[in-house]
Amino acid sequence: MTLAEKVTFLHQHAPAVPRLGLAAFRTGTEALHGVSWLGTATVFPQPVGLAATWDPDLLERVGAAVATEVRAKRAQDPTVSLNVWAPVVNTLRHPLWGRGEEGYSEDADLTAVLATGYCRGLRGTDPTVWATVPTLKHYLAYSNETDRAVTSSHLPPQALREHELPSFTGPLAAGVVGAVMPSYNLVNGRPNHVARELLDELRTWAPHEVAVVSDAQAPSNLVDGERYHDDHVTSHAAALRAGVDSFTDNSADSAPTVERITAALAAGLVTEADVDRAVLRVLLLRERTGELAGADPYGVGADAIDTPEHRVLAREAAGRGVVVLADDGGVLPLRAPAVVAVVGPFADHVVHDWYSGTPPYLSTVAGALAERYPDADVRIADGADRVALRSLVHDRYLALDPRDTALVASAVAPDEATWLDVTDWGDDVVTLRSAASGRLVSGASWTLRADADRVGGWVAQETFRVRTHDDGTVSLQHVGSGRWLRVQHGSGLLVAEASERTAERFARHVVRAGTAHVAEVCAGADVVVVAVGNDPHVAGRETEDRPGLELPPASRELWRTARAHARAAVLAVVSSYPYAVGDEAAAADAVVWTCHAGQELGHGLVDVLSGDREPTGRLAQTWWRRAEDAGDLLDHDVVGNGQTYRWGAAEPLYAFGHGLSYTRVEHVGLTLSAPTVEAPEPTTVHTPAARPETPRPEAAVVASVTLHNAGGRPVDELVAVHVQAPALPVPAPLRRLAAWTRVALAPGETRTVDLGVPLGTLAVWDVGATPAPGSPVVGTPGAFRVQPGTYRLTVGRSAHDDAANADLVVTGPPAPVRRPDVLEAHAFHAYAGAVTSDRSRAAGSCVEVLPSAHRGWVRHDRLDLAGARALRLEVAPRALPGWSAPTVALALRPTGTGAWRPLGPPVAVPEAGDGATPADRREAAYAWRWVEVPVPDEALPAGPVDLRLELVGAARVARVEVVR
Repeated sequence: MTLAEKVTFLHQHAPAVPRLGLAAFRTGTEALHGVSWLGTATVFPQPVGLAATWDPDLLERVGAAVATEVRAKRAQDPTVSLNVWAPVVNTLRHPLWGRGEEGYSEDADLTAVLATGYCRGLRGTDPTVWATVPTLKHYLAYSNETDRAVTSSHLPPQALREHELPSFTGPLAAGVVGAVMPSYNLVNGRPNHVARELLDELRTWAPHEVAVVSDAQAPSNLVDGERYHDDHVTSHAAALRAGVDSFTDNSADSAPTVERITAALAAGLVTEADVDRAVLRVLLLRERTGELAGADPYGVGADAIDTPEHRVLAREAAGRGVVVLADDGGVLPLRAPAVVAVVGPFADHVVHDWYSGTPPYLSTVAGALAERYPDADVRIADGADRVALRSLVHDRYLALDPRDTALVASAVAPDEATWLDVTDWGDDVVTLRSAASGRLVSGASWTLRADADRVGGWVAQETFRVRTHDDGTVSLQHVGSGRWLRVQHGSGLLVAEASERTAERFARHVVRAGTAHVAEVCAGADVVVVAVGNDPHVAGRETEDRPGLELPPASRELWRTARAHARAAVLAVVSSYPYAVGDEAAAADAVVWTCHAGQELGHGLVDVLSGDREPTGRLAQTWWRRAEDAGDLLDHDVVGNGQTYRWGAAEPLYAFGHGLSYTRVEHVGLTLSAPTVEAPEPTTVHTPAARPETPRPEAAVVASVTLHNAGGRPVDELVAVHVQAPALPVPAPLRRLAAWTRVALAPGETRTVDLGVPLGTLAVWDVGATPAPGSPVVGTPGAFRVQPGTYRLTVGRSAHDDAANADLVVTGPPAPVRRPDVLEAHAFHAYAGAVTSDRSRAAGSCVEVLPSAHRGWVRHDRLDLAGARALRLEVAPRALPGWSAPTVALALRPTGTGAWRPLGPPVAVPEAGDGATPADRREAAYAWRWVEVPVPDEALPAGPVDLRLELVGAARVARVEVVR
């Protein structure tokens, strides 16, 4: 290939090179839980629902079905890429994250196991040709939509190593991943698309070469949004040098990418070797699919879509992901009810999310109940208010134009053509459905039309915000465009073109209150199923974090109405996310959850409600009582911020691993093969939670769990061993999944299950530890170290359920003392008011003051500074207007105890001189200088010491050198 040809291959859309036999190619077919955006395809449950099965083998079967349908789509259209952009392995750190529906679990190990299963299915079974090439998304520390493309995720070493990296390392090490996509955000001050150190280490985890494909428009965002580089030539060169191989930028237009890389070559910012390396990785990706050799061992035809086998699998997956959260009223399983009321926005309605295909059919809750109980009277109410809106200016009601789908202010009195069903999704956001046509009102064009089958699109066009005025009239804003609605003079058309000041006011005539209709259908029912939750395109999705954890007020009122008029009430939460439903659950006879489970949602849920399928779903994400219990959405330090079930101290509503069955399982006891063990050697290798299917490491203790099915129904029980750590010098998780399996128990059966608990699951990342010889080299100082102490191993219904336990005493040497020559400032043990940032735009880290704090500190523990004459600090100033002059001060204390002893007065950090331009000041942040702090003999306590760096203003510190 010529150099010019190779440069064109760096864009997502690579052209054909006929003389070499290379066809046109592009990266990326979305396949999150089925083939997306390519028309009809089997729609499996969302990943959060698949994760609730805790079954990687099921996910492998789902992945294999998806791979088959991707190949079928390619048989229909050769431009369909066999490089699939799935799965998403970002941990579900916070329940308000708008894209939580795309991930699996808040636990990194469980995420890794499930993602590996899905990738195995996508990869296929042929030893050399992959069915599809999976791409892990999104690397790294991405879990907020608020300012997602410009926020920096602060990852101290412990959060990085224990929480963020393992969900990626597992699938990569299994050899079932061919590509990785960096995320939009920054990590520790550097955009992920130029994070060379992180990308370099990523590639060491896989047994083969891995391509890195950029996220959409992320290369340009290095300049346009993040402003990390001053021009696109420099930024594209930096991304290529850092390890990005394929640029997804400017949609199908490759010209800007080609121009920028060509200019970078001319300027000497990159070399032809840099281009060759990236092109080779993408060619290797293509070679894995069999394209280059013309091999196709799978032989999938164009008709392998929506096969009977895939329908059966979709129903199984939907049912196995249903979680019974509470069952206190004895109403489940349902007992052939004569009258069933099904109410709520999902009573007879199925929705799907952004990364979804078009389902070939839909099974609703009401429809499935009618199928299961053909003799029952199944009553339905969606709970929407049915209204007619009268323009005050025109004194006419909005009506569906009989000639087309437009809304026109034409009716003098309300009739069926004027009726609009208003579904309130909370936060003043509603959808409007024409009662006459059954279709949603859309603002996709400036003329409002009732022509949409569902809420959808990158920008949803079917949502509106309601403003209620003091006189009871309302105005409507089209959320997608931000424009307000008004009625045109002359035509009478309803259009979205007004400002807030000129918005039309409408009198709201209530034809039928939603709660009144709910009360009507619930009267006399044997049981009511209240199906409420979220629409995946409203109030929580890509680009939009959730406003809160509570159900919308309208849904809560609907629930209260149904509960008041029903003999028995089941709260069915149909959602992409956890909800804080403590009050609602307290009044319910039973509470169940299902994700938006695709085409088989109704069958899957009713299979469990009826008892035709024993409930097996278990939560892979905590349901907190309040949003505050989950921690700060924008703080990614799960350890310091106390987030997820591992580090969160709050009592959850429904804990990680929770889920009920229709029988009573007793955890009779837990015994250990050894009550005392020796701590293993420190290592840089993460030890995941174990399953019986995985090889047991030498450093393990066997936990024997005895279970008894004390009920009258069979059960497929999740058996999970969790570890509770004592208070330790380096904070360990309050609880952590250490080993798990599933066990089938017949009624009355007692069984003992042995689980190997790797001692490495007790380890924490200690920046002061030295890894044992032979440990892989990683980019962060320290190692995983098991600290001596007494650990409690527990089993029960969830991570918070201590039904049976046993103590494990770990012996070993005390925490190591370091005698450093140089300390990396960012490799601290504790901190406050400080964050990790970038030492340069290419590599390295430092610490600086959190912008909202103006001062902060970091602490390095267990140091041997004997003989130190001075400490030299590598410092630089951050360009922050209006901040006080940057200074750094040092203090010492005996390790873990005593008062801090200052090492002299604060030291000034040299700043850019007077008259420096803003550009000069930005560059000064990377102009590192050394300042020296003397260490008087009397300032050094005897024995190991802790060192604290106190930063004020715009101070940055990269390293501390010990001068002896």
